[in-house]
Amino acid sequence: MGFQASAMGDAVQIINDMRTWRDPETGEKTAIFLGYTSNLISSGLRETLRYLVQHKHVSAIVTTAGGIEKDFIKCLAPTYLGSFATPGLSLRAKGLNRIGNLIVPNSNYCAFEDCVMPILDTMLEEREASGVSTMETPFHWTPSKIIRRLGKEINNENSVYYWAYKNDIPVFCPALTDGSLGDMMYFHTFKSSPRQLRADIVEDVRKINTIAVRAKQAGMIILGGGLVKHHIANACLMRNSAESAVYINTAQEFDGNDAGARPDEAVSWGKIKPDANSVKVYAEATVTFPIIIAATFARGDKRWGN
Repeated sequence: MGFQASAMGDAVQIINDMRTWRDPETGEKTAIFLGYTSNLISSGLRETLRYLVQHKHVSAIVTTAGGIEKDFIKCLAPTYLGSFATPGLSLRAKGLNRIGNLIVPNSNYCAFEDCVMPILDTMLEEREASGVSTMETPFHWTPSKIIRRLGKEINNENSVYYWAYKNDIPVFCPALTDGSLGDMMYFHTFKSSPRQLRADIVEDVRKINTIAVRAKQAGMIILGGGLVKHHIANACLMRNSAESAVYINTAQEFDGNDAGARPDEAVSWGKIKPDANSVKVYAEATVTFPIIIAATFARGDKRWGN
């Protein structure tokens, strides 16, 4: 053991404690918040994340726009393994986009547009129909409702968000427009003009914060950093801190960035309890997270790997 192997061992223990804890009065489980950045859906880790959602191992998810759209795009067309060293100029000339050593053709995004635009049309019609009666509170689309609807419409068991829809696990994405899905929404404003599809982010922040506040105990599992890490931690601030946290990323803290911050920094903000079980694993998540899941949620589960 030693070094990051010890940190991985701590992560396994903390997650197993999250899983097994029960409130002595109500029997309620830990509310587990899972956060991850878009590159992890682009990678093969998507299947591990889907396993957690498919088998109801998490209570809520926070991700970025890329973490949403790339799941659906993979249902429509494949992502290819390339090289970190492939020159961008030659890829651009061939209509190929590089994500690290992964390659996504432009045609994948065209297929995504063909899939999403009719859904946006329907969503706009439903929103306008809901406002016909002044006696009722009109329906508002939110990022989490949009993701849920897309998960329903994709109707593909390979999708993380299909299972989130099926299992009623909310998926939050406060920066939903920061990606190809945002491009589709932008294009749709011209297609539907003068009518406009709108999304209410305030309703979503109320929803995630309420989940945290009402939880008997809260745990965080966060892969990567930035928006997903802060959004979950800030929700836990509303309940006077999380009881446990596992961070996995490669970032350093010397420049004050969010991803680099250790759990102790969150203690100073009141987002993690001073006596919480917490660890940061300095490692690349596509290598370490499947091992951690095999030793926690999937231990003894014959469905793991299927």
